[in-house]
Amino acid sequence: MSRHIQAQPTDPSLRVKTRSTFEVVRRVGAYLRPYPGMAIGVITCALLSQAAAMSYPKLTRLVIDQVIGQHRADLLTPVVLALLGAFILRDAFNSLRIRLNNIFEQRVILDIRRQLYGHLQRLPQSWFDHRATGDLMTRVLEDVGAMERLLIDGTEQGVVAIVALLGVAVLLFLNQPMLALVAMVPIPILLGGALWYTLTAHRRYRAQREASSAMNALLMDNLQGVRQIKSFGREAHEDVRFEERADALRRGTLTVMKVWAWYSPAMACASALGLVLVLWVGGRLVIEGRMQVGALIEFVLYLSLFYEPVGRLHSLNQMLQSARSAGERVFDILDTPVEAQGLAAAASGGATPARITGRVEYHGVCAQYAEGRTALDRVDLRAEPGEMIALVGPTGAGKTTLVQLLPRFYETSAGVIRIDGRDLRDYPLPFLRSQIAVVGQEPFLFNGTIRENILYGRLDATIEDLDAAARAANCHDFIHRLPEGYDTRVGERGVRLSVGEKQRITIARALLKNAPILILDEATASVDTATERRIQEALENLMRGRTSFVVAHRLSTIRHAHQILVLNHGQIVERGSHDRLVAEAGLYARMVRAQAAVREIDGSDEPETPENRRIHAEAAVR
Repeated sequence: MSRHIQAQPTDPSLRVKTRSTFEVVRRVGAYLRPYPGMAIGVITCALLSQAAAMSYPKLTRLVIDQVIGQHRADLLTPVVLALLGAFILRDAFNSLRIRLNNIFEQRVILDIRRQLYGHLQRLPQSWFDHRATGDLMTRVLEDVGAMERLLIDGTEQGVVAIVALLGVAVLLFLNQPMLALVAMVPIPILLGGALWYTLTAHRRYRAQREASSAMNALLMDNLQGVRQIKSFGREAHEDVRFEERADALRRGTLTVMKVWAWYSPAMACASALGLVLVLWVGGRLVIEGRMQVGALIEFVLYLSLFYEPVGRLHSLNQMLQSARSAGERVFDILDTPVEAQGLAAAASGGATPARITGRVEYHGVCAQYAEGRTALDRVDLRAEPGEMIALVGPTGAGKTTLVQLLPRFYETSAGVIRIDGRDLRDYPLPFLRSQIAVVGQEPFLFNGTIRENILYGRLDATIEDLDAAARAANCHDFIHRLPEGYDTRVGERGVRLSVGEKQRITIARALLKNAPILILDEATASVDTATERRIQEALENLMRGRTSFVVAHRLSTIRHAHQILVLNHGQIVERGSHDRLVAEAGLYARMVRAQAAVREIDGSDEPETPENRRIHAEAAVR
């Protein structure tokens, strides 16, 4: 489909909503709740490690003033052993903290990614039509990691830093109140710098994350289209495009780093100012005999423990701003409403059946493209169980739109679609889609084995079911000729197989699903005549006993359809059997004559290219 249906109102600019720091922190913090024991354990170990470290200044003063100053040799060994014990406890608790922290953070990352991926799977198809795959991968991988650093490291380090800051401040004022006041002189500078950084950093981090997403989106696009790049000789052109995206990321990163490069040293310099003032005032007190040398050294050591968490809080502020930008992008996904899942059985007036029969009705159905233009306009049709309904018409007439409404890949803007007399929206969405099989123009295979790709239609299928589906799809023989048979790996998107082979495997997958409704969207396009015959035989096996909707440009494949619907500008302009429509000499008859003329001129039954089909259809309309 060349244009996309709008399932719900979307922001034309697709800009990520700006959220406050408090909102991001509050929502990120919710992921801690399932693990209170681990969170408490990490913080406790960090506090105990910090407490052990805080004994170092007191023991150092004891060595200088008591052991050395008063020549108390009897105290030397006990004090040194106590000092050694403090260091051992500090590092032991720190080691335990790191271990708990690693387990904690990996569990939380798993929870966030699992929730994010699960939500992505349930978003409307129209939402993906406007997003780049590389951008979504950046959000799931990189942005979740940035959120996690705030969640685990930020929580632990923030709590420990604040507790250490308050604890050391109390010790400073208890020991030397005057020097403590001197040490507080840089605090307004530090607070002002932190406030400025917080208010200005968000736009820099957001620009950096957007540049990272843009580069990853281009990389993903180019890796998927590497054959087209090579066929057109556009390697140099793509080099320039990638360099532009990578350079934008470089500039964004350097902007962040440049500000941090002077902000962090400036805050460290402000902290050093406090130390210099303390040494100046404290030095005078020692010279005047009003303070012992050991007491001054103890105060200076405590002061370093005071300014260290201040510096850590500045680093956490940087982490917070990065996490805020990342969290906005993650919550942009999580806040997007998922697909409507259908009404409960009680609300819809009856229990969900085990299997539908396949009677499909469209009543006054309308749909719109994302840009607001009409895709379908008051469409009515009825398909009985087991019937084949063919959809033909010029490019952009609404054929693919019509069938994509059936599994609710997109939503109608007016009218109602019924299956077995029941509104489509009354069925639970998983059940509805389990009753519909789709074979598209471009066969998609997952990067696994042939066996895994066929079994995707029904994961609990037996070997006999798999074999029967492959034989009915005319792919059993070519699979057995492969060196590893059904265990042959097909490569990304099935790149190691031909188009015809991939299409027959997707038909086998649909056969294994055994759904009562079938959608074939140009399933024989872009293959040679011999391959088309094999695919057509497989499709006949697939359609047998199923209600089938066939979008076709090659009119020879739909001569025996129960109904042929001719669409133009979103409306059904003709309907009937092949013979009847040819006799009416309308649009369908002109399309038949146009294709017959091409075959006569070419002298060949080779399939038309997509471009030729477009030209022929437009010529028929004229």
